[in-house]
Amino acid sequence: MKIIINGEEKDIHATTIAEVIKALEYEGDYFAVAKNLVCVPRAKYAETLVAAQDEIEILMPMQGG
Repeated sequence: MKIIINGEEKDIHATTIAEVIKALEYEGDYFAVAKNLVCVPRAKYAETLVAAQDEIEILMPMQGG
C-alpha cells in the first residue's frame, strides 16, 4: 500500500501506525506521529489504522537554536 511519510510516497505493507513505525525501524519514544494532520497518542499506535494515501508525519526533536 502506498502512503505518504514525511512528504514522500512509500510502499509499505502495514495496517497500523505501530506497524509503520516498525517497518521504518524507528526505535525509542522520542518522536511524535500525526496521521492526516491529527496527532496520534502513543497508546493508540497499535489500533490506529492506515489506508492508501494517508499522510503520516513522524516528528523528532532537534537540538539547536
